[in-house]
Amino acid sequence: MNLLYLHAHDLGRWIAPYGQAVETPALAAFADRPGTCLFRDAHSAAPTCSPSRAALLTGTTPHEAGMLGLMHRGFRLRHPDRQLAAFLQRQGFETALAGIQHIQPGTDLTGYDHRFNPPKSRTREGEVDWKAWDAGVAKAAAGFLESGEKGRPFFLDCGFWLPHRPFPEADDDIDPDRGLPPPGVADLPAHREDMAGFLTAVRHLDRCCETVLGALDRAGLAEETLVVFTTDHGPAFPGYKCRLTARGTGVALMIRPPAVAGRSFSRTCDALVSQLDLFPTLVDFLGLPDPDWSLRGESLRPLLEGASDRGRDAVFGEVTYHAGYEPMRSVRTKTHSLVRIFESDLRPVPTNVDDSAAKETWIEAGGLDRSRERVQLFDLRLDPGEMVNVADEPSYASVREALEQRLDSWMRETEDPLRDGPVPLPAGGYANDREHLSATIGESP
Repeated sequence: MNLLYLHAHDLGRWIAPYGQAVETPALAAFADRPGTCLFRDAHSAAPTCSPSRAALLTGTTPHEAGMLGLMHRGFRLRHPDRQLAAFLQRQGFETALAGIQHIQPGTDLTGYDHRFNPPKSRTREGEVDWKAWDAGVAKAAAGFLESGEKGRPFFLDCGFWLPHRPFPEADDDIDPDRGLPPPGVADLPAHREDMAGFLTAVRHLDRCCETVLGALDRAGLAEETLVVFTTDHGPAFPGYKCRLTARGTGVALMIRPPAVAGRSFSRTCDALVSQLDLFPTLVDFLGLPDPDWSLRGESLRPLLEGASDRGRDAVFGEVTYHAGYEPMRSVRTKTHSLVRIFESDLRPVPTNVDDSAAKETWIEAGGLDRSRERVQLFDLRLDPGEMVNVADEPSYASVREALEQRLDSWMRETEDPLRDGPVPLPAGGYANDREHLSATIGESP
């Protein structure tokens, strides 16, 4: 059995199979394909890039993996040999990376027999043409799949940049004034124009996925390949990426095991699951021995095969560093979510909000002056958007206490360094000051 891992950057659940008004015919067709399971309540372990990817690819929490911040800002895997590609390589898989992985610098990359990294062309404005680069990634991945009969099982890790910012110019047929910004973002012309660029990026991502999935079919490999499609966290709008509500941690997750006996239909699963569950799921389906480290997830095989509808009782999330230091932890059940800030300064951290027209509006409206609550509790049955904090309401006292105890137990069990106080930067690492308005301060050009 082979493994194809398709992943997007900053997508959240913004594709048509999740009810979004965006054109993604290839991913819609994949969702409808017999054997595919679409998870509607899947969450990343962290709503920031490198930590979430490190958790998925090692089966451990970001802080256990050593990825408490971004790879390009100095954070490193504590055990590179525990990365999925390296593990599969030791099991005899032919491993290939097309595009981004964002947990190891290219000079230190381990675990891959092949790496396809197309050259980056630039637009007339001097920006990297990410649409062209993603198309090159898709073409390279398709070429690997169609390169002839393989003598051993393969793992193809195919990572696209889009829809990460900067968004491309909107396609001509996407009219900003006939759409809406995402929930929570004010309906203003500049925000609608920004959203049109995002939808264009998502549309292009879908076309790249079509290239790869089409090659898998043409090569005759679809029925012997387990396919995973997902992303790292929510999209780059204020209140989404780098937040521990579902707008930040909620991710698209579709899995299609090969040749599922008796499965002539796709299915939708409402169970609460974490991307930490992917590593044990893959070990289970691929028939591999358990790794020699503790995995924090649970195999999704019973859910995929329809033998169970029961997911996790709770999933956990974390932010420590993004562009700036913002230590937070969360616990989520099907009915409630709790977020705790581990810092005395409760002002927002603007450097952890990607630059955009919506961010400018938020700052101009006084968003930087709005202090946050140290503990935030949301009743997901009454408030699915997680907007109303009920942490101090007497009727929720027992729920708050139970979730805080659960969060503390998880932090203790996983030896979270935040329990001992502020987490320092690694040697050679850097972060923005709290007063910085933009993450671009200190970034390499």
